[in-house]
Amino acid sequence: MLNSEINNKKHIAMYIGSLQKGGAERVMANLADYFFEQGYKVTLVTTYLAANEYEVKHAAWKSVPAGAPGAELVADLDENPVWVDPNGGEKGGIQRIFSALLKDEQEKSRIKNFRKRSEKLVKIWKDLRPDMILSFMGKNNIMALSTATKEEIKVVVSVRADPSMEYSSTSMKAAMLTNFGKAAGVVVQSNGAKAKFPAYIRKKCIILPNAIDPSFIRPRYIGEREKKIVMVARLNENKNQAMVMEAFKEATKDKFKDYKLVLYGDGPDRAKQQRLAVSLGIDSRVEFAGNVKHVAEHIEKAYIFILASNHEGMPNSLIEAMSLGLACISTDCPCGGPKDLINDGENGLLVPVGDKDAMAQAIRKLLEDKELADRIGTEAAKIQEKCSPEVTNEMWKKYFDKIIGNTDDSKF
Repeated sequence: MLNSEINNKKHIAMYIGSLQKGGAERVMANLADYFFEQGYKVTLVTTYLAANEYEVKHAAWKSVPAGAPGAELVADLDENPVWVDPNGGEKGGIQRIFSALLKDEQEKSRIKNFRKRSEKLVKIWKDLRPDMILSFMGKNNIMALSTATKEEIKVVVSVRADPSMEYSSTSMKAAMLTNFGKAAGVVVQSNGAKAKFPAYIRKKCIILPNAIDPSFIRPRYIGEREKKIVMVARLNENKNQAMVMEAFKEATKDKFKDYKLVLYGDGPDRAKQQRLAVSLGIDSRVEFAGNVKHVAEHIEKAYIFILASNHEGMPNSLIEAMSLGLACISTDCPCGGPKDLINDGENGLLVPVGDKDAMAQAIRKLLEDKELADRIGTEAAKIQEKCSPEVTNEMWKKYFDKIIGNTDDSKF
């Protein structure tokens, strides 16, 4: 490729805490690869490198042991320092820059450390000079706006959950209200999320859906379904596996005791939830499967999929389960992501947040009516038409091109 072609590439920097497995992290990893494949220059800026990260196919970097050729120290604040060879991956691929302070850069004062982190980000943006920054989630959005707009770089922030939860504290809400006015755009995932912002921010908002991970796009399984009910979620209070266990016990207390509840994912509440399963007397029928690779293969034959969150943005796990054609039950949680996906009784069932009795009734309803479960699953699979990577990625591309000011696709 000619140097002039390289220099003419539009440059997008993508900013997030890490690529550790989660819904937002998966979307960013997929977007990074997509825009790179479309001919853009892409740089990932993350605070740190975490264990169990999503793969970036076109990564220019590679994790290496200390002392390896080209190794650079990117994190050393715990007992496991992280070393990366910035050019150990794909030649000319997606570069990655780390914004965390190293041990010898740290001060005792939290205020001084915050100032140093901000200064480090300002330098990163100044050195990169991207045409646009895409930032994901919470404090990252505030940091991106407060540091990059000083360099007159366009910033698009993406709020992945309920804004009132993502910016719940007084200080975070104040920072959001102050800084979001500087954004070139605000990406949200539902009308409910958009409605939570004041008018001057709402006018900057656009609703962009998540693309279905390609591994979940496949013909619907039409054989005999396994006698298992599944959840795919981090084990924490918000995902509310505890309520589902109680509902599962009630729904299967007599003739459906041969069904299992399988919880995929891990998190801080694992031990607590295991104790609850024991106390409910259902520990032999509840499996804590942990994090697994190839989730689609694990759940595509399941009888029911459940999302029980207290609040969500646009839940990837629900979209993916629907894409597989599973009969899905979801809480009707703010900010309305599940309601945007499910027409109750047609392609899924909606129940009130935290209502274990309604959840038990929904589970029982599907267990007792296989024709209904099959019909709902068949309708759910039609989400592939709406949220395919081709459709949704093109929406992101058109939006970014508008922000950047690039409307001539022949440049790529």
